[in-house]
Amino acid sequence: MLTRMTLAPGLRATLLIMVEREDTAVKVGSGDVPVLATPRLLALAEQATVQAVSGELDPGRTSVGTRVTLEHLAASPVGTHVEIAAELTEVDGRRLVFAFTARDENTLVGTGTIERMIVDRDRFLARLAR
Repeated sequence: MLTRMTLAPGLRATLLIMVEREDTAVKVGSGDVPVLATPRLLALAEQATVQAVSGELDPGRTSVGTRVTLEHLAASPVGTHVEIAAELTEVDGRRLVFAFTARDENTLVGTGTIERMIVDRDRFLARLAR
């Protein structure tokens, strides 16, 4: 049995952050401007997908990222509040597909999809130790 509850589209999670210096392209090395870095936006979107299914997987199960599409549409300087929302839109066996958006007060900052695969945590880690 893969999950104790049936995973179904509609599960969602939202994060609200304030862009800090540590979140900027300058700090993470993805650019030379002090705005929310694309890799940081992706990490936040992935965090929201993990939270969306948190508590819905059997003990010993987790999900790992396998595919991402991301459009980073607007710059968010330090001090900007950004809300990242992820929603499970498709379940295909062990494959989970999420849509996400990131918005500040007035602007769509980013959008995309993230696919994750449900795996057995111990078996996944054992393969890495070989």
